[in-house]
Amino acid sequence: MMTFKRINNLTGWIVFAIALLTYRFTIEQTASFWDCGEFIACAFKLQVPHPPGAPFFLLVGRLFSMLAMGDVTRVAFWINMLSVLCSAFTILFLFWTITLLTRKLIGKPDDEMTPDDVVLSMGAGIVGALAYTWSDSFWFSAVEAEVYAMSSFFTAIVIWAVFKWEKMEDPSEENRWLIFIAYLTGISIGVHLLNLVTIPALALVYYFKKYPKPGVFGGFMALSGGLAVLALINSGLIAGLPTLAGKFEIFFVNSFGLPYKSGMTVFIVLFLGSLVWGIRYAHQKEKALLNTCLLSFAFVLIGYASYLLVLVRSEYNPPINENNPSDVLSFVSYLKREQYGSRPLLYGPSFASRPISQKRDTPVYQKKDGKYVVQGYRYDYDYEPGSSMLLPRLYSTEPGHPQLYQQMMGLVEGQKPTMSQNLSFMFSHQLGHMYWRYFLWNFAGRESDVEGAGVMLPWDAAKTYPSAITQNRAHNNFFMLPLLLGLAGIVVLYFKNKKDLLVLGLLFLLTGVALVIYLNSPPIEARERDYIYVGSFYIFCMWIGLGVIAVADGVRKWSGNASKSAVFASAVCLAVPVMMGVKGWDNHNRSNRYHAVDFAKNLLNSCAPNAILFTGGDNDTFPLWYVQEVEGFRTDVRVCVQTFLGTDWYISQLKRKTNQSEGLPLSLDSNSYAFGKNDYLPFYEIPSVKSGINLKEYLELIGKENKAIQVPLTSGDVASILPSSVLFLPVNVREVERLNIIKKDLLPLLADSMSWTIGKKDLYKGDLVMLDIIASNNWKRPVYFSSTMGGSNNLGLKEYMQLEGYTYRLLPVRVPGASDGYVNSDVMYDNLMNKMFWRELNNKETYYDNTYLGSPVATARIAFLRLTNQLLAENRKEDARKVMRKALTVMPDNSIPYDQISSNYIGMLFDLGENKKALDTARTMALRANENLEFARKNEVSRSRDINADLYILQTIVQECKQAKQDTAAKEYEAIFKKHLLAFNLYSGEGE
Repeated sequence: MMTFKRINNLTGWIVFAIALLTYRFTIEQTASFWDCGEFIACAFKLQVPHPPGAPFFLLVGRLFSMLAMGDVTRVAFWINMLSVLCSAFTILFLFWTITLLTRKLIGKPDDEMTPDDVVLSMGAGIVGALAYTWSDSFWFSAVEAEVYAMSSFFTAIVIWAVFKWEKMEDPSEENRWLIFIAYLTGISIGVHLLNLVTIPALALVYYFKKYPKPGVFGGFMALSGGLAVLALINSGLIAGLPTLAGKFEIFFVNSFGLPYKSGMTVFIVLFLGSLVWGIRYAHQKEKALLNTCLLSFAFVLIGYASYLLVLVRSEYNPPINENNPSDVLSFVSYLKREQYGSRPLLYGPSFASRPISQKRDTPVYQKKDGKYVVQGYRYDYDYEPGSSMLLPRLYSTEPGHPQLYQQMMGLVEGQKPTMSQNLSFMFSHQLGHMYWRYFLWNFAGRESDVEGAGVMLPWDAAKTYPSAITQNRAHNNFFMLPLLLGLAGIVVLYFKNKKDLLVLGLLFLLTGVALVIYLNSPPIEARERDYIYVGSFYIFCMWIGLGVIAVADGVRKWSGNASKSAVFASAVCLAVPVMMGVKGWDNHNRSNRYHAVDFAKNLLNSCAPNAILFTGGDNDTFPLWYVQEVEGFRTDVRVCVQTFLGTDWYISQLKRKTNQSEGLPLSLDSNSYAFGKNDYLPFYEIPSVKSGINLKEYLELIGKENKAIQVPLTSGDVASILPSSVLFLPVNVREVERLNIIKKDLLPLLADSMSWTIGKKDLYKGDLVMLDIIASNNWKRPVYFSSTMGGSNNLGLKEYMQLEGYTYRLLPVRVPGASDGYVNSDVMYDNLMNKMFWRELNNKETYYDNTYLGSPVATARIAFLRLTNQLLAENRKEDARKVMRKALTVMPDNSIPYDQISSNYIGMLFDLGENKKALDTARTMALRANENLEFARKNEVSRSRDINADLYILQTIVQECKQAKQDTAAKEYEAIFKKHLLAFNLYSGEGE
């Protein structure tokens, strides 16, 4: 006879297998965009990723990478499999947690449960677990090498363990479970800190068990105790202990003249000695509670010890060593994520607040001559009185953010936001757009995978969407069935077990709404952030499972048949997660998707050997790190990350050899690039050099801290300035000619000096480093700028840049008017046609989301466009035809839909005599744009970016058809274009 325990275990493993197979068949085969490339590279070689790191994830990832058996192209797959396995185990523990909760609701011992009770418990567990298996946000993280899958696993096992502990009756066994939970919490710190937010709610479980007659005051104290434990771990243990160790280190080294690491050693001995003494004392005096607390603290420390990886590996200076946390002082900065700055939480300034003074805050130390010396300070600002507010939400002064706040809140330039507007932003954007929209994506439906996509509600099924949305694979309507089932589960708990409802409700709030308030999102993010809130979606799926009990109760009351209600309710409710799985499969299946890796290889193959390549953000850099560090592809190219160039630790790394790339030449020494030095060089024009200053001489003046180019700051310090908006750099013409790097027809433009306008703007340290590399390199190594970098990052040098693929090469040749660089058709043709990878981009069965259809596809299409245009200008029609054919073959409309850039292909197709192809392309794009604009007008869609893109497409089609004398087509599309201009009040009547 099968016992409940055996049935529960067997069913749990079946659900585990379903989840495992789901994620295995939809896994990404290689590295994907965002942080995955960085994590895979860091796991493969045990390197140091962005703060605060994920050392335990990296250690386990390293073990999984060994399953590739030496095939470096399979390393990413196996580290992705780590997420698959963690996600499947998350589902297993979710199932067991739900069955634990259902047994409490049924209220019978396991050996007294009837078959109906067993079916009901299993049905609830299956429905809730599979709903989470196929939920949108969790599925996304389950199939890629990110920390969120493993973080979810630790959250799941800790919640399960707490409810398991609740059932224990033997005090000694109880305490072992508490210590086990503490150990899991400690390990989870080495993955992600999200698991810690569950602690306050779990403290309530402890209170409810220990105090059978709970009260409001007791519950409040238990919750406060949980918050205190959270604060102790987050601030006291994670950052506090290393901070205290750092103070010991400075004191013993600077005061007693002892060697480096002596103070840290003394601290570790004293701290661990005190902890061991305390545990021994509690054991001898039979103080069980104190002993359990100290042992739990010790096991949290043991789990947290995975962070030793960061200190050890950083000291070996691996190629990826972000922040260089090789000593206890830099390690504290790494843990506190100081490079990202801070966001105000309870009280602070708004974006419109003006600083009136700055003051020194914490010192930053540097090792020098056997001591720790202060090399600079972090600064804090005082703002004008009355400009700060409680719970500041409209705070960010990052470029573009103040304008977005003004647009969203209806503020004019110079107007300060009110408290009402501040709270309105919190409720409408931070809670509404950045949380509840994500919540409804998972449990109601999702309009599409386009950035900023809305929610699909049941009545939206009758709405007429354009094909761009209906054919989008993420266009899923769940008819709110998961949401309704979850609400039913909440009702069941309310009437049958208010204690568990309170615990789960608090968990839901802490991992959702409270996290939103704590993170304090700016007005725009680099990408959708739904994966952050999967903890709250996890709790809601428990309620979805318990909704089966609500349905069974309803069936029982309606039919009067108790024996069949459990089977019927389980079967009917199972349709809900199955629907989620069926609808979600196509937009979560990442099979045959390789372009994140191919994009990185194409970027590197756009560079000449031994190049220096300046890149921008994460999606430029992390795939490059992956292909170089894991697959060993083009390691001769030195990747210079523009966002890191202003940091002393990264500048030091640039100077040393990495893989096959020699260190970079820099004329300024480490002192000039030290923390706090030359962070900001304000523009103050000096009349004597108004017409231009020699870049090399300017760098020399900065290095010598010459007073001729310095001004005082309000802090009392002095800063070097940018004294002219024009820079020039001498060029050794004979040496450049000998290098043979200039195209022959451009040699007449080669002069003995290159001069350019950098602009009347302030310089930052990153700009200074780029200028230093350019000046010190003397054209010995090719210097490239990624075409994906913003236009403001080219230092005004675009007229000196030669486009060779996905990159611009800096050369001492200026082509006047080349505001977007000039094209070397020979080099670019060879790169695009022979050296680039396009795996599966033409496979209409492969799913590409908005990340792939954005910058990577745009970069490729612009490159094809620029090359074709140049070949036509050079009258190389046959080569131009081959390039255009390649562009349309590797990225056809049926797999990579035509976009705004593609509309420019139409004129080129006409120029090449491909009239039918041009007209077919024009019709496809015009009808699609018309559909989109009709939908936007009828539904008052306010995404101006999308509207403008479609209007641009129609305008371009009209212009190209007119130019090609295709009068019939031109009239047809012009009528559509003008119709929409009138509809959006943009038509002026000019040109008629």
